[in-house]
Amino acid sequence: MHLGVNVDHIATLRQARYATTPDSKNAEPDPVMAASLCERAGASGITAHLRADRRHMQDRDLERLRANIMTKLNLEMGNTPKIIDFALRLQPDEVCLVPENRAEITTEGGLDLVRHERELVPTMKRLNAAGIRVSLFIDPEPAQVDVAVRLATDIVELHTGALANAYTEKVEQQELERLRAAAMRASNFGLQVNAGHG
Repeated sequence: MHLGVNVDHIATLRQARYATTPDSKNAEPDPVMAASLCERAGASGITAHLRADRRHMQDRDLERLRANIMTKLNLEMGNTPKIIDFALRLQPDEVCLVPENRAEITTEGGLDLVRHERELVPTMKRLNAAGIRVSLFIDPEPAQVDVAVRLATDIVELHTGALANAYTEKVEQQELERLRAAAMRASNFGLQVNAGHG
């Protein structure tokens, strides 16, 4: 088992005070310093989400992470042309394609692969051609796993939000079973399985 640590909300704290000057020497906390601490504490990788609205992480943060971290860099991103171009320049170890909704505080659910399969194909081809492993962030549903397999993705990340928000032990057990079943289904098809956002 490996732990990837998301440093987005370190940048959220910095942006609360230094939104207009995130590169100031006084801007803190620094997501790159936080990533370094996470690595020294044993993290296997660092995750950062570059949103189209640049709500927390900024382009420069990702460039500094790429240049400074010693483990792998996982870039979470929406399927938008400018972000795709940025990812191709940055060359993270992995990209996790996620849905984006401007009104959300954090990613609220998985990509609907059943609905968006065709538009993901060219993006995945471009990223794979550049040597970047692709992960698809999905809800733990058999139909979503099946499309991920058809898309020949490297990794699926299962959305754990419903488990994290389970309000009774019964619901918690149901959500654990959904995650277990989806993980087994994906693993049986040879996909790497990650879990997060809970």
